[in-house]
Amino acid sequence: MTRTRSRKFVLPTAALGVSLLALTGCGSGGSDGAGGSDDADCSTYETYGTFEDAEVSVYSTIVDLEAELLENSWEDFSSCTGIEVAYEGSKEFETQIGVRAQGGTAPDLAIFPQPGLLADQAPNLVPAPQTVSDLVDENWSPDWKKYGTVDGTFYAAPMLASVKGYVWYVPATFEEKGWEVPTTWDEMMELSETIASDGGMKPWCAGFESGEATGWPGTDWVEDAVLREHGPEVYDQWVTHEIPFDDPMIVESFDRVGEILKDDAMVNGGFGDVRSILSTPFSEAGQPVLDGDCAMHHQASFQAANWPEGTEVAEDGDVWAFMTPPIDESQGTAITGGGELIGAYADRPEVQALQAYLASAEFANARVSQGGAISANTGLDPANAQSDLDRQSIELLQDSETVFRFDGSDLMPGAVGANSFWSGIVNWINGSSTEEVTKSVEDSWPGS
Repeated sequence: MTRTRSRKFVLPTAALGVSLLALTGCGSGGSDGAGGSDDADCSTYETYGTFEDAEVSVYSTIVDLEAELLENSWEDFSSCTGIEVAYEGSKEFETQIGVRAQGGTAPDLAIFPQPGLLADQAPNLVPAPQTVSDLVDENWSPDWKKYGTVDGTFYAAPMLASVKGYVWYVPATFEEKGWEVPTTWDEMMELSETIASDGGMKPWCAGFESGEATGWPGTDWVEDAVLREHGPEVYDQWVTHEIPFDDPMIVESFDRVGEILKDDAMVNGGFGDVRSILSTPFSEAGQPVLDGDCAMHHQASFQAANWPEGTEVAEDGDVWAFMTPPIDESQGTAITGGGELIGAYADRPEVQALQAYLASAEFANARVSQGGAISANTGLDPANAQSDLDRQSIELLQDSETVFRFDGSDLMPGAVGANSFWSGIVNWINGSSTEEVTKSVEDSWPGS
């Protein structure tokens, strides 16, 4: 059904750009951090304009509780501007967004979890307006703006983020067993071997099942190893195909990860042998850490939301996490992460207004204050984080000394990063050799 949208009032573009920049220093306005409120301070949103009977459709991978919190984050914006946001989250986003774009049913805004997929869709997208570009220049590092830029054109503003490479464990178990948190990869492997030889639990538990995206948690393991072993320059060359996917350095990092993931003595605590990794949902894969069936679980900062209700995530709590340690200590603090990028298929004023709000520090503070989310937006106050882990992650992202690289599979072309790399991990866990898998992914690279 087509709705008639009429604009009641919108500031001229130039004025809107100046005013939106002022918003980057604002807090969460009249919101109490739990979504929209009846007494929202609408003066906070005046610069976005007001609209009558305006609707903006938004499509993304964000579902369930995370989707509810996301929708809460724009309630005041929607109430004050008159823009109704029609949100749809789907676990099939990666495959369906292209179908919708080709079929003429694209959403107004899409929240892309992968720069590579964004690049694939760039011919169908509208370049971001200057107001959004200015916001990103003000509140994000150049790397983040680069992730939303394709062939020199800026299309998509960053929104939320995640820090990958955390290793989750139970502090009380480590204390009871006399285990020290490792500070190098070699120490982590020594600890794993000690736990395996003790026989009381498996060192690791893992789960790669994620519907059509099954395999992606395994790509995170490999990316962490490449960055920590060979550094950001090689990592960048790998994800941009300046070196082949089956380069000996990449094979080396695959095999290093395989010392854990392909060894029945190391995995899969609470679930079974190595192959059980593929049938274990990623959202449930960490539970054996709490049950005492495994000691460690590798997953991003968003794992905090996967623990049962009431689980205390703290250094002296029920569960905590350390960052996957360096392989080559000379690389310093190097982390991988992910995030979302907001691209537009339409350029109506109300679409641009919502795209700008989602790129603002105000949105970042409103969403993060609800818990279960972080952002690399420099206008975000870490004090708004609802957990020690989220606060630590935000500070890592905002630290100028941190070497940050976006998830490698998300940077690669969709045919690789969201296809052959994922399926290659599945084949690898099922017994294919590293050489077979890396060559098959290399052969799938567009233009190879």
